[in-house]
Amino acid sequence: MSLIPKSHPRAKSLLIREKLVSGFDSGLVAKEGLLAQGRGEAFDYLLGEKTGKSAKTAIKAAAAQILLAKLSVISVNGNIAALCPKEVVRLSKQTGSKIEVNLFYSNEKRKNAIFKELKKNGAKEILGKNSAARATLSGIDSARRIVDKNGIFAADVVIVPLEDGDRTMALRKAGKIVITFDLNPLSRTSQTANITIVDNVTRAMELLIKNCIILSKKNKKTLKTILKNFNNKKNLSENINEIKNNLTKRSRIA
Repeated sequence: MSLIPKSHPRAKSLLIREKLVSGFDSGLVAKEGLLAQGRGEAFDYLLGEKTGKSAKTAIKAAAAQILLAKLSVISVNGNIAALCPKEVVRLSKQTGSKIEVNLFYSNEKRKNAIFKELKKNGAKEILGKNSAARATLSGIDSARRIVDKNGIFAADVVIVPLEDGDRTMALRKAGKIVITFDLNPLSRTSQTANITIVDNVTRAMELLIKNCIILSKKNKKTLKTILKNFNNKKNLSENINEIKNNLTKRSRIA
C-alpha cells in the first residue's frame, strides 16, 4: 500500500518511483533502470509533466503506423513491465501486436519475472524465451541482439518504449519502422526512430491505446495520410520549442 497522499504535489511522479522500486525488489527492474528513470524524470520536468501538442501528434501517427503494420511487435523491458504491463497487454489485444521481452541487462531470472508479470496482467503469448526461435539482429553487441525470429526479427513495425540508441539504429538498418517513447528529444533513440513520442510512457501508452481504438474505424487511405503528414524531425523540433516555451514561462513566474 502506497504511503504517498494523493494531495502531494508530486504524487504521480512519486508513485512512478514507487512502482520502479517495487519492480526492482521483485526482480523486474535492473538497478541501471532506476538510474534511467531519474534521467527521464528530469526531462519530464522540462516538459511541465504533461503531454504536449507534439507528443499528441506523434501518438496519432504511431497509432496509424501500428494499424497499418503487417506485423507489429511491442518490445518489453523491466521498466515497462513495472510501470505499465496492463497497458502493454491492452495495446497488444487492441492492435494484434505481439509482445516480446528483450533486455539489455539480461538474465533468465529477470526474464522469468517479466514473463510472470505480463501473464498476470492478461498476456497470453509472450515471445523472447524460446531458444529454438532465437535470431540475431546485426549491428549490435549487447544482449538485445538476440531476438525472436517470429517477433522482432520478422516485424515490420517495432514499438520500443524506453529504448537504447544502439538497438534503435540496428532496427532501422534492418529495415524496421521504429516507434519509441523517449522523454529526451535529443537522444540517439529519439533522433533515429521513425516516430518518437516525447512523453512519459505512463501517460502516453493510455493515449496511444485510445488513438488506436479511434483510428481503427478509419480506412487505410486516412491512416496513410496521417503518416504522410508526419515528419519526426519537425515534430522533435516542435517538442524542443515546447520545452523552451515552458522554461521561459517558468522563469517569468520565478
